[in-house]
Amino acid sequence: MNQRSSNLLDEALGLDQASEPWPLKGRVVAIEDRVETSGSFILHHLLKRSLSRNSSNVSIFIAFAQPFSHYDRVLRKQGWNLVSQRDNGRFFFFDMLKLQCPVGDEGITPGGGLIALYGKIHKTISALPEISQKNVSIIIDDLSLMEVAANGSSDHVLDFLHYCRTLTSEFDCSLITLNHEDIYSTEDGSTFLLQMAYLADILIKVEPLATGLAADVHGQLTVSNKGRNKASNFHFKVKENMVECFYPGRSRD
Repeated sequence: MNQRSSNLLDEALGLDQASEPWPLKGRVVAIEDRVETSGSFILHHLLKRSLSRNSSNVSIFIAFAQPFSHYDRVLRKQGWNLVSQRDNGRFFFFDMLKLQCPVGDEGITPGGGLIALYGKIHKTISALPEISQKNVSIIIDDLSLMEVAANGSSDHVLDFLHYCRTLTSEFDCSLITLNHEDIYSTEDGSTFLLQMAYLADILIKVEPLATGLAADVHGQLTVSNKGRNKASNFHFKVKENMVECFYPGRSRD
């Protein structure tokens, strides 16, 4: 019997709890991928789930890696229209590629732009009507590019993330980040990854198979959920409009 769609991923993240409108509220989710196994499909999945049609959830997306058109195109393949979600006030897109909130401009400290970005996020959340009845997700699509924008200062990025962490308690927000584990070779880089693992309530590692590339398996996921005090490990295959997760050895299409 096949494990269909992303059921295993949802179960590992706690998204299978039907009684909860957004089980990730108040939690930090850190995704770590590799150059050869992108974890962007998890961002797409969580963005889609956070904008469930039967909820009042709101997502604030901080984009360093791709423009709005990219995410709109990906989500349309999965039956979601980000333009309508944006127009309805449920999706806010901060396009850092266009420097709406510049980071590291001349005349400010390298972390000054990140402080301004945090202020813009806080202002957006505070302006939401009936905020106590909404579940807000803050999603950052590439921490490594945020570090580049902060003139290479991982300390400024960590400070920014700790600021955002306060929003999980102040507004019960969720914070979801994506980073690339194998681009760090220095001791400072290893320290950054350790700090992220400490900060996260849920750590998702996206890795290639130990046996190498395979046509029907694109990689493996390890989900460490501190709230459930357990880790889950399974394989995945990314398809055009979905991701299929399954235990090793199970049959697939």
